[in-house]
Amino acid sequence: MADIGHILARELGAEQVILRGDERLDDYERDESPMAPHPCDAAALCRTTEEVATVLRLCREHRVPVTPRGAGSGLTGGCLPVRGGVVLSVEQMTAIKEISADDMIAVVEPGVVTQTLQNAVEEQGLFYPPDPASLEYCSIGGNAANNAGGPRAFKYGVTREYVLGLEVGLMGGEVLRVGRRCTKGVTGYDLTAGFVGSEGTFGVITELTLRLLPRPPAQATLLAVFRSVADAGRAITALIGRGIRPRVIELADKSSIDHIRPRSRYKFPETAHAIVLVEVDGDGDTLGMQIERIGEDCDAHGAIDIFAANDPAERRALWEARRQISPALKEAHRYKIGEDVCVPRSAIVEMLARVDRISAETGVPTAVFGHAGDGNLHVNLMSDDDPADPAVMQKLEHACGRVFADAVALRGTLSGEHGIGLVKRDYMPLEQSERVLEWQRRWKAMWDPDDLLNPGKILPARRAACSE
Repeated sequence: MADIGHILARELGAEQVILRGDERLDDYERDESPMAPHPCDAAALCRTTEEVATVLRLCREHRVPVTPRGAGSGLTGGCLPVRGGVVLSVEQMTAIKEISADDMIAVVEPGVVTQTLQNAVEEQGLFYPPDPASLEYCSIGGNAANNAGGPRAFKYGVTREYVLGLEVGLMGGEVLRVGRRCTKGVTGYDLTAGFVGSEGTFGVITELTLRLLPRPPAQATLLAVFRSVADAGRAITALIGRGIRPRVIELADKSSIDHIRPRSRYKFPETAHAIVLVEVDGDGDTLGMQIERIGEDCDAHGAIDIFAANDPAERRALWEARRQISPALKEAHRYKIGEDVCVPRSAIVEMLARVDRISAETGVPTAVFGHAGDGNLHVNLMSDDDPADPAVMQKLEHACGRVFADAVALRGTLSGEHGIGLVKRDYMPLEQSERVLEWQRRWKAMWDPDDLLNPGKILPARRAACSE
């Protein structure tokens, strides 16, 4: 392999390339997944589309693998350089180029942090709905690459619904513009939608044109506590059946509740086995009536406590409790795997029962929370044993495989928002036939015939066995 690091340093400047031996490179060899670090030869810190194109051109000329990377906040190993080579970082491409209230769009570079964009558009009375849990540090480019969601996806949809157009660098250095600026358009094939969710395996996003909405004038939040997940599930079905469309319906099980009891300002009853967090937005004159109806449905289905937040501070307190679940699980246990299967809403209660059964039969502690409105459940599997012990990891992987198999058996899917990356790659045959996988391999080969761009992600080897 060519000394690609020094070649890139000559082209981009030494300050923009981190070479092997520099301890800063360690940060580019890992992400937020439980996967081990993967060494690479260099990291190129690109600041412009032209620099991205240069890296892609030189790496193809020298047959060097390239792994695109945004904030590195992914949970599936999607930005791990599994075949070495170069990590192409767009974290320094942070310009918000335009916010147009007239056209209801924003044009941004991929390194813009999601929360930063949300704050900027809200200052102009606009709204960018996608809200992944890591919004305070994840980047827009990574959100698009993984088609990120979040709690508000139930009402507003996931990232794909807000990406109108893209500028993309292709392997070899060609720069392609796809999509449009207007909110409607059916000209040709929808290449934009193809790049969104492709996890950096087709191209490197260098600019995004995003659809915005008017900012909702008001929000209201309600927390309901139940003695069982089944009661919570029935309450959710009832309130949706009324025709109420909350922007958020969150669910958490007893294990999740127990982990946040010490740090929550809201004091959960001892008999709490499930909580439902509901948030509505819109005209302030109608929110009170919506919250009252939601409370009635929760009460009718066995809620043991209902708390309606009446001011922003109370709303923040409820959201703090919800957002603390994952950190609390991570702090309480030596090792944690966080997965995000998705099942039809009617199968949520059954999926939670199956997770409990998997936990009892394997001895792996679990905790489940997630977006009940759209069936996206975050199943966490924990261990207090040494993860370096192969037997420990084997037990966790077996339990994880059973979770995936049960989700698919309930007509669900392996991932609702985290993506596939490396972590779930070899489970793909559980959900998709070999023929479907083969057509995806052909699609990948069209964009990247030499398999140099984020290789080893999403698609398993041909006819790979999928173990549990």
